[in-house]
Parts: sequence; structure tokens; C-alpha cells
Amino acid sequence: MAKLSKARKAATEKVDATKQYSLDEAMTLVKEVNTAKFNASVDVHVRLGIDPRKADQALRGTVTLPHGTGKTKRVLAFVTPDKEKEALDAGADYAGLDDLVARVTDGWTDFDVVVAMPQTMAKVGRLGRVLGPRGLMPNPKTGTVTMDVGKAISDVKGGKIAFRVDKFGIVHSSIGRVEFSPEQLKENANELLGTLVRMKPSSAKGNYMKSVTIASTMSPGIKVDPKTIA
Repeated sequence: MAKLSKARKAATEKVDATKQYSLDEAMTLVKEVNTAKFNASVDVHVRLGIDPRKADQALRGTVTLPHGTGKTKRVLAFVTPDKEKEALDAGADYAGLDDLVARVTDGWTDFDVVVAMPQTMAKVGRLGRVLGPRGLMPNPKTGTVTMDVGKAISDVKGGKIAFRVDKFGIVHSSIGRVEFSPEQLKENANELLGTLVRMKPSSAKGNYMKSVTIASTMSPGIKVDPKTIA
């Protein structure tokens, strides 16, 4: 344990907490200061100048990262029997309805994304107690409630992720793994950050992108200068 503490201390000393790094510098540095012995996730935390309590400022959406997240998403598809084969062919890990609803009702959550057909939502809606707190409830706004389940599943497997602002006005999202090159991490970050800029609510006043921080699962946070974001 002491060895890990020493590694973390050395990593922390490499990061100037008073400095705002360029996006290029941050992506190189986050790989250097990662202390995990595994292929850790690299995450971005964006504090926005919005009030999530206002309906038009409660941002949520999706973005397709050019290089994916480095993690294969396990997809559960709630579909009618005639669509099961389409869902499985598109890459769904689980597809069906009544049997899967029963499993989730019992607390099963061994999946990362849920896709559902509109016709199934009467039954899926009852799973809010299990799916809601984990951010797994399918939603038309993120394209996870759709008739075109095959495309929705293919998109998720191809690097499409959903994001939403939390009650503090912060968006948290993975943009890859530490094994990614700095350029891949930068391109993924720019895709997400550019999407957030385009989604700026017209009612949001003042400084919109207040702060951007990059960190891996076990690294100190690295502040990014929002002006260096393409």
C-alpha cells in the first residue's frame, strides 16, 4: 500500500494544480501520471454555467466518439419476439421482453446500455426503480427508445455514448482508456466538448464552460484551459 501511495505522490507532483493545461498537454500528462496497474478509464468532467433545475438547461444527449471508449458495452434490448433476431444480429448481448423484465425486476443489472422498442415501454417503465438510479432507463432523447433497434445497438457498439448533466451542472463522461494515444484521447474529448458547446441553452447566461478537468481512474485531476478546445 505504501508503494502505491508513493506512486500517487509522485504523480500528483507532476501536475501543477494552479495551471490550466492545453488539451494536448493534458492528454499526454494524463497517461504519464496514471498509477493504475490496469487499462484505466480516462474521464472528462465539465462544469457548465447552467441551472439543471430549469427544464431547458437539463442537458442530456449522445455523442459518437471517433475511437470509442475502449470498453465493449453490454447491450440489453427489450424487443417484441419478431425483432429478437435483428437485435442479436446487431450485437445485443441480451434480447427479449417478459423473461428479461422479470430478471431486472429481481435486481439483475449485468449490462451497460438498455435499448427498447416503444411497444415495450409499458412493461419496461415499471423497471424505473432498478434502472433509474443507475442511469440505465431507455429514453427517446438519447435514441434508446426506437423502432430501429438494430441501428441503435450498432451505434452503441460503435462508440456512441449518452451523457447528462448532474444536479451540480457537471457532465461526467469517459473519453477512452490510458492505452489510447494522446491524439485519440484529444479527438474523443473534442467530439464530446464540441457537442456540449453546440447544445448551449439559449437561456444560459455568462460563462458557459466554467471548467474542464481530465483524470484517469487513479490519477490526479488535470485542469484544461477551455480556450484550447477546438
